[in-house]
Amino acid sequence: MTITASAPPPVKQKGAARPKRLNHLRQNWWIYVFLLPTFLGYGAYTVYPLLASWWYALLDWPGFAMSGEFIGFENFERLLTDDQFWNAFGKSLLFLVIAVPARVGLALLLALWLNSKKTPFPGFFRTLFFLPVVTTGAIIGIVFTLLLDANGPISLGLVWAGITETPTNFVANAGTSLYAGIAVWVWKWLGITMIYWLAALQTVPQDVHEAAMLDGANGRKEFWHVTLPLLVPFLVIITLIDTVSALNVFDLMHTLTGGGPAFSSEVIEIFIYRTAFAATVPQLGYASAAAVLFGLLTVIIAVAQAVGVRWARKQMGSGS
Repeated sequence: MTITASAPPPVKQKGAARPKRLNHLRQNWWIYVFLLPTFLGYGAYTVYPLLASWWYALLDWPGFAMSGEFIGFENFERLLTDDQFWNAFGKSLLFLVIAVPARVGLALLLALWLNSKKTPFPGFFRTLFFLPVVTTGAIIGIVFTLLLDANGPISLGLVWAGITETPTNFVANAGTSLYAGIAVWVWKWLGITMIYWLAALQTVPQDVHEAAMLDGANGRKEFWHVTLPLLVPFLVIITLIDTVSALNVFDLMHTLTGGGPAFSSEVIEIFIYRTAFAATVPQLGYASAAAVLFGLLTVIIAVAQAVGVRWARKQMGSGS
């Protein structure tokens, strides 16, 4: 019996992958030529402004001069004692705390209704609720300034129904302007969150529903004890996505309320815009410092989103 030794596997050389990449670039160079305008546009209008804002935040610069005076972290120190900045920061947090749960919860109820076999014309209603998503936020803001006016149909309808005694301009009232913006924002983006929930509901096996029904569970018990626990990973992901979205409301709030009246609906984005461009004396450096702090808040939420998504994937992978 002859025993033959098998040859050892070939050792991959580290430099072998480099010629392959170079050959790939030579053969597909035209792809990168078509991508070049996108790279240039992204660099000019996203990367450069992002990096420049960090430098501008260290300057005392109104934007008119060719260059500003370097003042270090004085803009950030001033922000910490600026009541208007903290007012805008608080309004943004209040917007987020109210709008995100409302959007997530209402979208879930809507998805459950549309996912039911008893719902007539589900495709029609899905399209109907999704239409505001593809409409520009600025256009929606302008339209709702007319709808929410004291002489608009919403105010007059509430008076006719006896809910309010006198017509109210909801966007021009300091007590209702922010909440009007929250309601419009939730209405606009409800459709996309509904689609997320519909996709999540499709992952729940049908035999799980059937087993719950055989055990005597009614629709409410089945939802709380069977469906909802299976949707918890999706709940984390959808909530974090909507949280990031709730920080980007400039177009809607600027056209709807403009941050007024008396700064009652001024979120951070409108504060930055007003400080940089709409003030009597523009303060581009100071506005950049506010934008940097706002960006850091967004980064923190994005990191939380990444952690939440990783946890959710582990939960879905483990079958819990």
